[in-house]
Amino acid sequence: MNFENTFSYNVDQFTLISHVLSLGFAVMAAGLVYFLVNRRTVAPRYQSASLLSAVVMVSAFFELLLLYQRWVGAFQWNGSAFVQAGTLFSNGYRYVNWSIDVPVLLIQLLVVMGVTGRRFHLSWVAFVVGGLAMIYTGYVGQFHEVDRNAPFWVWGLISTVFFLLLLALVARVIFGNLHRLPESARGMARGVFWLVVVSWLLYPGAYLMPAMWDSADGVVARQITYTVADVTSKVVYGVLLGLIARRVSAVEGYAPAMDDELALPRGGVTDDRGVARGGRGGRGGAPGRDG
Repeated sequence: MNFENTFSYNVDQFTLISHVLSLGFAVMAAGLVYFLVNRRTVAPRYQSASLLSAVVMVSAFFELLLLYQRWVGAFQWNGSAFVQAGTLFSNGYRYVNWSIDVPVLLIQLLVVMGVTGRRFHLSWVAFVVGGLAMIYTGYVGQFHEVDRNAPFWVWGLISTVFFLLLLALVARVIFGNLHRLPESARGMARGVFWLVVVSWLLYPGAYLMPAMWDSADGVVARQITYTVADVTSKVVYGVLLGLIARRVSAVEGYAPAMDDELALPRGGVTDDRGVARGGRGGRGGAPGRDG
């Protein structure tokens, strides 16, 4: 049982959580539209990353919508507070959703960073196995968060080990392939790594919330933390990867990407061929993108 079910809530606490969860699934719906609309602004070889972002949005939308429905159905107003109504609220749905989203999010990174061939398949296997191991060990641990006995800490620690291994693999994929990107996209790729570090660290923080803040206010903080982590690690992450893919596509000569890049304020001028001069990044030859 999750510790959300052990408290009663005043109007502000209950309403804030319901609003945060509704904001979460609304952002995922908006993200779905964004990724589908902008899919063709990148070269065909990178469009699968946008489609994978759309898959993540659909998955996360239904998960957050279900959590919202479970939340409003798990408690009822008794005249002075929202108390348990017999239906248990469960964060376990988050782990089921992450088992879909985490491998997909990491595969997007491989596509955008230009990893191909045997390296792609080996990295894909490592991402999937490591991601599922991280998620399911945490899933087991969260069943013990009310008592916070040994399994809560042991399974949380095991999950953290896989978490650190995945971060190391993400760093290897990004920094080991920066040379494949044009200069204009390398800073953004570094930003993706730090976004992953910061947003993913929110998840173990939420996992540990029962031990750090065992109260109704702690529940509010936990649901806000989870939702901020979901939005940043899925929507913002996907947008950044899409921008990287568009800049690479423009350098490789893909016309829609070049048009979109030139339409942005760049502080420079263009020559008679419409090629930017004096702005951010060049239009040099396409970087090597071997396997």
